Amino acid sequence: MRKGREEKRRKVENPVRILTGAFLLIVCAAFPAFFGGCSSKTYWPQQRPEVRVKPTPAKKLANMGFTIQAGAFSRVENAARLTEALRLQGLDAYYFVHSSGLYKVRFGNFTAKAQARKRAETLRQAGVIAEYYIVTPEEYNVAQRPRLGDDHFREQLIKTAHSFIGVPYLWGGTSRENGFDCSGLVMAVYQLNGLDLPRTSREQFEAGTPVDRDCLRKGDLVFFANGNGAPISHVGIYIGDGRFIHAPATGKNIRVESLDRDYYARRYAGSRTYL
Repeated sequence: MRKGREEKRRKVENPVRILTGAFLLIVCAAFPAFFGGCSSKTYWPQQRPEVRVKPTPAKKLANMGFTIQAGAFSRVENAARLTEALRLQGLDAYYFVHSSGLYKVRFGNFTAKAQARKRAETLRQAGVIAEYYIVTPEEYNVAQRPRLGDDHFREQLIKTAHSFIGVPYLWGGTSRENGFDCSGLVMAVYQLNGLDLPRTSREQFEAGTPVDRDCLRKGDLVFFANGNGAPISHVGIYIGDGRFIHAPATGKNIRVESLDRDYYARRYAGSRTYL
């Protein structure tokens, strides 16, 4: 009697098991994403492995052409005055500390040496500049980039940025709403090395390729927003170890800051690479 009941129960259970198995197979086939593809290893949302998107190549900045260099000042105020006079002539000018220890000014970006010389002569005759020198494209560090590589070029950018530390920042006081005060510094760093970075922080932000903060490399730019309607209000150049060099405000010295400092951490708006 017992044997008959067991055989009868198995006959009932077997069709149920078959139907249950078939149902699971159908569900797995229809919803592989839900079940992890029915693989032996299931990832719940919090355990799903991170998907890394392959970075897109950075947008390329144009190389600088022929540039005019003028002045040799022991006082930064004199270099700043010449810089402003050239800007009034419609020229993107900046001053920097030359290896001689004197402040010099560079401006313009010409496709031919003759064009640069003609403009320099016009300015000299007008009394805006005195002696001048034409910087050729071969003299920039970017000319060595194909041979020495991007890492070397990034180090040159940082070396140039470091040369500005402690220098009073006196540029662009009339264009602070564009972030020109701070952006003039990073523009100078890039142009001194041969890359034509745009002038304002907003233009610089739009010209670069986005890069995650965890993936920042030396020479990338870090941007900040003050939250007062201007999406981008400040910029600095990343030098590694969570630090950047920037010009805090007109009249203050150029210096190093930490991205982790509360003031900048709350205003961080993104980073861009150009290499």
